[in-house]
Amino acid sequence: MDLELTEDEKDIRQWVRTFVEKEIMPLEQDVLARERRGERGLPPEELKQLQDLARESGFFGVQTPEEYGGMGLSAVMAALVEVELGRSFVPFRFGGYADNILFHANDAQKEEYLVPTIEGTKKSCFAITEPGAGSDARAIRTSAKKDGEDWVVTGEKTFITGGTEADFVMVFAVTDAEKHKEGRTGESVTCFIVDRDQGWTSDQIDTMGEWGPAALTFDGVRVPSSSILGEEGKGFALAMQWIGRGRYLLPARALGGCERMVEMGMEWAHNRETFGKPIAERQAIQWMVADSAVDIEALRWLVLAAAWQVDRGRDSRQAQSMAKLYGGVRCNEIVDRMLQVHGGMGYTRELPLERWYRELRLLRIYEGTDEIQRRTIARNLLKGHASVRGHLG
Repeated sequence: MDLELTEDEKDIRQWVRTFVEKEIMPLEQDVLARERRGERGLPPEELKQLQDLARESGFFGVQTPEEYGGMGLSAVMAALVEVELGRSFVPFRFGGYADNILFHANDAQKEEYLVPTIEGTKKSCFAITEPGAGSDARAIRTSAKKDGEDWVVTGEKTFITGGTEADFVMVFAVTDAEKHKEGRTGESVTCFIVDRDQGWTSDQIDTMGEWGPAALTFDGVRVPSSSILGEEGKGFALAMQWIGRGRYLLPARALGGCERMVEMGMEWAHNRETFGKPIAERQAIQWMVADSAVDIEALRWLVLAAAWQVDRGRDSRQAQSMAKLYGGVRCNEIVDRMLQVHGGMGYTRELPLERWYRELRLLRIYEGTDEIQRRTIARNLLKGHASVRGHLG
């Protein structure tokens, strides 16, 4: 079993690490100051400048196929890139990204939506969650009814990432009410690509973190049949493909943040004295550091094991659910410990710890709650689809 990176993989990781340290981390105090004023931490123009700078060195479309101008990196390398990016809370990602289900578009749709999204001239959002349909995606009620050659979409979506900035939405709606009522979701839901100027509206939802999702309203929005992504009635499979596209990447990014926080905690513990000694010499602090280090190492291998399975074309859903669940729970424990190590300063908005505290809480909710991950893991085991002996058997 080879656990070493190739020289090329090491070079890629080192380039990202250097980029984060030299170009992203210096922005942190400005980002915190803006967010304290209620402004966007990283304005779009600054994000684009950073993305353009990275593209000059060939970093564009980390997992986007090379035929579309991307790097086409493996899942393992994508995870390692996310770890490095996660070492800063600045909301940066490399350009050249497009939702995986857009690659199912027909040629005309690819030209109108996929290519501009990769190039960054258009922004997309994915809309399946509704006020009454979160973890249970089968409960969606947004409908699309046929009217001549068109479809009329009516309904509401909520907690949609990027919904306030998106130029178009990939919205999922019930197109066969009878089949949907019978529970035949795989035949009753269709995905439509709908431009903003076709009539849907968005309103930002304020949250405890810096994530700014939106509520989308479709009030009889008329779209042509050519707007269907994939096949009529086959949208639910696309939705599940989008949701399962990389649950290992979310905990990978959180992993990088936890590494940085523990390093911050250790530095603080060496410098902070109580009763004549650095608190690093106190057993209570040492145990927090030790427990966090073990959690980080365990999460690292859960993430890499999931990514490894993705690269080999294996069914990685069990591994990804484990990485997502463990990452959500443990990363929240780690940030809580490191905030505790910093005491009152950790609770201020002068340091990024309280920001990470708010941000990491979301990891236990979006793209599959802890409860859904546990349900998936247990169901796979109890039905014999997975083994507690893992992929090695």
